[in-house]
Amino acid sequence: MMKIKPIITAISLAVISASVSALAAPADNTRSLPVRTADAMPGIAKKVSLDVQEDRSRSINSAAAVAVKPNANNSKPVDRMNQLIDSKQNATPNAAAADNMSAAELTLKDEQSDSTDDISEGQAVAAPSDVSSIDSTDPLAFELPDSEKRQDFSDDPTIKNIEDKDGKRYTTLNLSNYAKQVNEAVWSPNMKVNSAMTIKMQALLDWNHASPGPIDGGWGMNSKKALINFQTMKGLPATGKMDQKTWDALIKNIPANKPVLVTYTITEDDINTNFATTPATSEAKSKMKGLYYQDIKEMLGERFHMDVRYLDKLNTNKAYKAGETVTVLNTRGPLNQRINRVVANKAEKTLYAYNGNKLVATYPTTIGSDATPSPQGTFKIINKVKMPWYKATVGEGAQKKIHMLPPGPNNPVGVVWMGLSKPSYGLHGSPKPEGISRQASAGCVRLTNWDVLEVYANIENGATVELQ
Repeated sequence: MMKIKPIITAISLAVISASVSALAAPADNTRSLPVRTADAMPGIAKKVSLDVQEDRSRSINSAAAVAVKPNANNSKPVDRMNQLIDSKQNATPNAAAADNMSAAELTLKDEQSDSTDDISEGQAVAAPSDVSSIDSTDPLAFELPDSEKRQDFSDDPTIKNIEDKDGKRYTTLNLSNYAKQVNEAVWSPNMKVNSAMTIKMQALLDWNHASPGPIDGGWGMNSKKALINFQTMKGLPATGKMDQKTWDALIKNIPANKPVLVTYTITEDDINTNFATTPATSEAKSKMKGLYYQDIKEMLGERFHMDVRYLDKLNTNKAYKAGETVTVLNTRGPLNQRINRVVANKAEKTLYAYNGNKLVATYPTTIGSDATPSPQGTFKIINKVKMPWYKATVGEGAQKKIHMLPPGPNNPVGVVWMGLSKPSYGLHGSPKPEGISRQASAGCVRLTNWDVLEVYANIENGATVELQ
């Protein structure tokens, strides 16, 4: 068989236990993930002023963009998202069922789905399209069966779907009352908490490149970290509390009329995107033409940096067909800052991106686990690849089998791999964006697909990566 020289350094994955969240997409593809308590979160999580919500439905419906809580004699929130969304939009039974699960139930669900993952170790790899350039003497070369050379991913539309707004139609027409309140929300001292301000705060953090991860209408762990990180970026006291100086800094470089929620018209290209359910086993995955988005809602969620359940709540009763308008988040513009150093802090579950000594962006991340900890030290980025393949090893000894998993957003390493000078380690994307900071990884640094693409666009080979 022909040997193909990999562009990417190998990722060696330790055996993934039932209690550790695996890199590969689990058999149960429901995107329902727990929010941990503050006591279970080290370092930075304990600095924030608001409690982490234990119930996911409370997290989505609660507001936490301000430091002031409701008066003691008024225990009910001033408003909830479902009260603001037009009454004609009733929550779907499936969404309600997922949202009403407790954190303990969601954790158990994750552990059960993780136990079905059959990958014991693996490598991120890339098959060059120019076979004439292959060096068969390379000791890192791997054999790629002809049956696996089924598709060229060099022009795959997945990354364009996430990065590029060209040709996409956005308006502020026909917005719901809830969306209008989000767009018009303005912070003021002593204001009562409200869900409209929560979403606006998350969007402003996203626009300022202090990523809160998937935007969901709830003020959980990643949003709280993002506020602290933004304050640090701007030289403000990193209290995790909203105040006038923080608000002024958030809106300083944002056009006053920029809407947070907009309507987007679904195109024929959107509908004609390749979609496929992600199989449970590596062998089944290896037979796929690509590990595509499973449906259009998953694709739109990644494109617009949204939790799929929040997208569902905003667009109940939508058919997601060409010509239909849906309400989505108006996402950030490009970073346009050179990144020559990143610091991945496991305790704070954050990737800090620097241009020299200037902190220019922060991202929630998953870095290793107790079972497979990341190494500590300073390394370099040695290669960068979009749409990587994944060489999955299943079983041990005589039962060991190798399966080549094709590229796609549901590939175990997402849509980007950036290898480190430390063999087997790198920065990469994730098939489960809502799990960032809540799952464990097999030693690597995992980001949402849209955040890792922003890092990819601004970082150079040779950039310093500090793992702490």
